[in-house]
Amino acid sequence: METDHKPRLTALLVAGRRTGADPLAAHFGVEDKALIAVAGEPMLSRVARVLADHPQVARTIVLAQTPERLLAHPGTAWMASDTRIGVLAGGDSVSAAVAAALETHGDAWPFLVTTADNVLLDAATLSTFIAGARTRGTDVAVGLVPRAVFARAYPDARRTWLKFRGGAYSGANLFFLARPAALSAVRFWQRVESERKKVRAIARAFGPVLLLGYLVRAMRIEGALARAGVRIGVTAAPVLLDRPEACIDVDTVEDHAIAGAILAGRIPHPATFSG
Repeated sequence: METDHKPRLTALLVAGRRTGADPLAAHFGVEDKALIAVAGEPMLSRVARVLADHPQVARTIVLAQTPERLLAHPGTAWMASDTRIGVLAGGDSVSAAVAAALETHGDAWPFLVTTADNVLLDAATLSTFIAGARTRGTDVAVGLVPRAVFARAYPDARRTWLKFRGGAYSGANLFFLARPAALSAVRFWQRVESERKKVRAIARAFGPVLLLGYLVRAMRIEGALARAGVRIGVTAAPVLLDRPEACIDVDTVEDHAIAGAILAGRIPHPATFSG
């Protein structure tokens, strides 16, 4: 349980458009991916509501090229008048938008970063992640779901897995930036962002020692993040989450169908699974 003396955080909700046409947005007939409806509500609205309602979040800032247009949609209009929610325009990429927000709101540390397509985010997952990140005490903490946790609930669903000694992990689109030192990690992120789904390319950016360790799976995830942090000048640690849905973001039509079924209750919560 969070204690009162710990500062409330600022949530950065990334909702920008890709460069060029977004095939998923086009499939659902909207201009912006963040406005795709899942279970009857735009993804942006659903995630913003979870963040704004959480007791540990002091303010939520929507990052997008034209955030005012996003908030003009009927399904997100409530956000424009909610004093807990602000906007920041600009940024040609996710990392550029986050870097600009950290610099613009330099008195609002710590920060949590997530994305509008993280549509299955809920208060319990958010609380677990924040508590875990604060317990780690590092400059940066990254939310991850172990493959073993995910496979028990969704054995046929596909994810991108980072494979290390002791297990494989998928990202939960949750990042905790505890203090200004974390800005150097965001700057590094800008250099590798275009390769975020190509795990070997990311490893090359971290140097030969980490690359070799990744290829032969000689490192555990904790050690790999710690060494990567040293390379870029921060301390870093994972926060492993036991909720399989935490790594389901909506990148494909298949993801959309899975997320919609979960939210509509057609796929039961993992607590009801046996084994």
